[in-house]
Amino acid sequence: MTLQFHDTATRTVREFAPITPGEVSVYLCGATVQAPPHIGHLRSAVCFDVLIRWLQAIGYRVTFCRNVTDIEDKILRTAHAEGVPPWIVAERNERAFTWAYDAVGCRPPDIEPRATGHIPEMIVLMRRLIEGDHAYAAGGDVYFDVRSYPEYGALSGQLLDQMRPAEDSDDAGLKRDPRDFALWKAAKPGEPYWETPWGPGRPGWHLECSAMSTKYLGPTFDIHCGGMDLIFPHHENEIAQSRAAGDGFARYWLHNGLLGLAGEKMSKSLGNSLLVTDVLTRVRPAELRYYLVQAHYRSMLEFSEEALDEAVAAYQRIERFVLRAAEALDGLGLDPAVDGAVDPAADDETEGLPTSFRSAMNEDLAVPAALAAVHACVRDGNQALAASDKAGARASLVRLRAMLDVLGLDPLAPNWSGTSAGAAAGSAERLRQVVGSLVKLTLDQRDAARARRDYATADAIRDGLEEIGVIVEDTSQGPRWELKR
Repeated sequence: MTLQFHDTATRTVREFAPITPGEVSVYLCGATVQAPPHIGHLRSAVCFDVLIRWLQAIGYRVTFCRNVTDIEDKILRTAHAEGVPPWIVAERNERAFTWAYDAVGCRPPDIEPRATGHIPEMIVLMRRLIEGDHAYAAGGDVYFDVRSYPEYGALSGQLLDQMRPAEDSDDAGLKRDPRDFALWKAAKPGEPYWETPWGPGRPGWHLECSAMSTKYLGPTFDIHCGGMDLIFPHHENEIAQSRAAGDGFARYWLHNGLLGLAGEKMSKSLGNSLLVTDVLTRVRPAELRYYLVQAHYRSMLEFSEEALDEAVAAYQRIERFVLRAAEALDGLGLDPAVDGAVDPAADDETEGLPTSFRSAMNEDLAVPAALAAVHACVRDGNQALAASDKAGARASLVRLRAMLDVLGLDPLAPNWSGTSAGAAAGSAERLRQVVGSLVKLTLDQRDAARARRDYATADAIRDGLEEIGVIVEDTSQGPRWELKR
């Protein structure tokens, strides 16, 4: 099946055809670094990390650009409130975002440009727009004339005459139309500024992404990504200013659904943010990633502690099989560099990705259906282990790790284990030995209770083991135990 994406611009599912065969250019609107990241920010990062991984898994060479907005009204307000230069606020929070991206296993972008590093490109773009009668200078500001671009509103499906005025500047009546948006803002006392032919000032929010994306990906590139909250006005304005200047700009627009809390968009302004650092004191990074990735990227994800707990349990079921299989197979199938175990492009399903997984991912990154294939593989693998079928267990492990690599959820990947896959298997073995010793000690205590006819204590010990996932079976050779699957 061919790769298809839901394109926001056309409101249809379109077959993906890159500009250059075998290569894909992707731009993702990154963070505005006025505060540390909450898990809502990571939803976008994780969703489109899966996009990048899938494109690479099916053979594309990807150029991935994700920007950093390090100059913007919110940053300036935060800096003013703290009594520090805005660069300190931006740098501190940019580091926090980088740490968070790394924590949940997002591959770093090929290019991560900052807005403040691309003022010359923004000046060039404004000059092109002014010369083409699509923008005008007024009182030190520069505005985009929305009526000069007939398709303004097409991305968001709005009619210009029904739009509210742009609220991105204090124009003091300088705009030709109240819906015109600011490309450049005149300098104000105490704010950073750059010199331009139209006076000193700083960039508007929308200008920067057009300048940076086309600088690194070319005047026309393949995919533009971001959250649904950016469709209007940010992405609408990006399209208008870029195409009015003569650039083809993005050919496909992908938008992820937001993460909400009790029916509201998660945001700092509502005071309901869940900081990444806080959540990672309760769950492991891989478990948080599973929670964020499990729903379709275009769907709204409603946060609750119960939903997070369910995601943790689901990931741990996968993890338990991977570690048990790694131990049982004594490393066979653990090192792709040695035995070719994880080869997503392989034609043989035994050595690559199941057809059901491929079909799901090709249908607009349908991760829920892809995860159904993952859990079916775990079930088959557990049955193979129970039957001492090492060939079947290895086949399941190989397929499973190929799928988990695409989703960024392989428990034996170095970023989760902090070590090589072989060493991770060794660590799992040592952990199992420790758990085994503790269970044996507990069973000895149960036997002692039985010997003194204290059956209430013996039953309580058995029940306690079952509560933590240890199933005990009494046999003629003595008690046997295993972890609940």
